[in-house]
Amino acid sequence: MERSPGQRTFGSRPDTVCNVTSSPGLEQIEADLRAEHEDLDEIVGPLGDLEWDQQTPAAGWAVRDQISHLAFFDDAAALALEDPEAFIPLSQAATDALVAGDDPMREHLTRGRSMTPDELLEWWRRARARLLAAADIVDERARVPWFGPPMGARSFLSARVMETWAHGQDIADTFHIDRPDTDRLRNIAHLGVGARAFSYVMHSRELPDEPVRVELVGPTGATWEWGPSGAPSSVTGPAVDFCLVVTRRRSVSATRLVVRGAAASEWMDIAQAFAGPPGPERPAE
Repeated sequence: MERSPGQRTFGSRPDTVCNVTSSPGLEQIEADLRAEHEDLDEIVGPLGDLEWDQQTPAAGWAVRDQISHLAFFDDAAALALEDPEAFIPLSQAATDALVAGDDPMREHLTRGRSMTPDELLEWWRRARARLLAAADIVDERARVPWFGPPMGARSFLSARVMETWAHGQDIADTFHIDRPDTDRLRNIAHLGVGARAFSYVMHSRELPDEPVRVELVGPTGATWEWGPSGAPSSVTGPAVDFCLVVTRRRSVSATRLVVRGAAASEWMDIAQAFAGPPGPERPAE
């Protein structure tokens, strides 16, 4: 099976190839996270009061909800790094809410909706500064608890890059802002590839034995590669499009990805790089 959006292409194969077997080092990921925070702050910092209440492509979420979500989870991530034992009740409360049929997001969204834009910005800035301070001293070998299985320190911080970028995309889409792509996308792409099995778990499906080859063109022209060369199923295309799909900000049909083989096609339909329910399908365009 092959799927691509008509006649659009993403350019020729570059000379530089990066055979990706692991995420960047912890220091680089932390720098990427800081830069992602700062870039998003440049978008939301100047917003007027009415713009904070503008609805984003995430159904029912205004701009302020996107930022309060990031603030809450940056605070939670900092706690998980600072004091893993103290974090466990927070994780359990989210699990209990899901089991009871409640919305585990309700409390922090309500908190954010009660704040002025300046207060909300201050919460997020304080939370992300706390997170970066905790990341400065974390052991790279540490396993960090989260709202799902514990994660290695590098994957944990990469996930914060992913969340910041993805929710920032919702805000950028709201105001029709064309954000420049950066090599920080490698964090998200690596998570997306590594989360293939998790995507199947979240959809109560069995992971096929067949591997999938992933070849992505990064923003600076390098090719990032995962999986065995010659695999019958593959995903190729721009790294940004792959990241949009695995964060469920775009459907495959709205991107320039070329998906070959049944295993790759099935995966791309359910792919997600984040913990928790996948949420409603985004429109194709």
